[in-house]
Amino acid sequence: MSTAPGEPEVIPPEAAAVLDTALLDAVAAADGAVAIKGRSPGQIVWRRLRQDRLTMIALGSSIFFVVLAAIAPLLAKLGWLNPDQTHPELVQGLGSMPEGFMGGVSSSHWLGVEPGTGRDLLSRIVTGMTTSLTVALLATIFSVVVGTVIGIVAGFAGGRVDWLLSRFMDLVLSFPSTLMLLSLQAVLVTQIASAMGQPASAPPPKIAFMVLVLGFFGFPFFARIIRGQVLSLREREFVEAARSLGARRGRIYFKELLPHLWAPLLVYTTLVLPANISAEAALGFLGVGLNPPTASLGAILNDTVAYALPDPAYFFFPGATVFLLVLSFNLLGDGLRDALDPKAGRQ
Repeated sequence: MSTAPGEPEVIPPEAAAVLDTALLDAVAAADGAVAIKGRSPGQIVWRRLRQDRLTMIALGSSIFFVVLAAIAPLLAKLGWLNPDQTHPELVQGLGSMPEGFMGGVSSSHWLGVEPGTGRDLLSRIVTGMTTSLTVALLATIFSVVVGTVIGIVAGFAGGRVDWLLSRFMDLVLSFPSTLMLLSLQAVLVTQIASAMGQPASAPPPKIAFMVLVLGFFGFPFFARIIRGQVLSLREREFVEAARSLGARRGRIYFKELLPHLWAPLLVYTTLVLPANISAEAALGFLGVGLNPPTASLGAILNDTVAYALPDPAYFFFPGATVFLLVLSFNLLGDGLRDALDPKAGRQ
């Protein structure tokens, strides 16, 4: 319907009814609508992890190994684990093979016993896993702390400070860590033992030595990753705002930059931890780890080599434990890397 200029437009009754119906439908839909809740970054990551079955299996396996290693000393005090108790009645004389199926597997010894001594293999493996995980975890923490601090300082300061710290990292990376562990053991273990007031053959000095050397030669990898992240973060608006407000460098380092670095730190930690487990096992396998009777996964593997053919079970169970332990943390690290990647395509 046309109207003259200046007159109000009249809506036909049919059109008004249609508009009223549409308005009522919109109000009803709005009343029944469910409010959309935002998700935090942690919730998004956890949702992605739950969609990856392999990563969840790796997470469960990693938690199982860590908990088992943590409660092993308690189980030993309760008498459920006896890593040093010998059972000569279960072997055919000193140095001979265990009696029974698969190296003496029974209800009392689930994984059999050691040839010659008759010590329970399950107790030895669990106790050795505690030692190996302790060394690997402490060395990883050492690398994370030192590498994060140096990486933040180098990336944020720039200039001559960045150049000096980068050249220092290159110098550390130029030394083979395994060779340095072998060559420095005699000197450093003695110094650490004298500082602790313990003999050099005791477990604490050797554990401290492996932690220090593995952690020291592992920090440059963290420092390089953190430095690269800080180089891109230091020009962001929130850093400029902190500078303009007169924030100290320490506050900028640990209050402004560090919260944005937890994702790469978490991913790389889960990847370096199994590498340190393998390094400790390799040292024990080479015979430069902890002294007997202290159990470690590497020392147990070193003992099993001579019995690989006559007693395959004795060789298989410790090797399978190291394999599953390292594989679990590696798969967990890969899953975390994918979950924390904002560009990762997920269904």
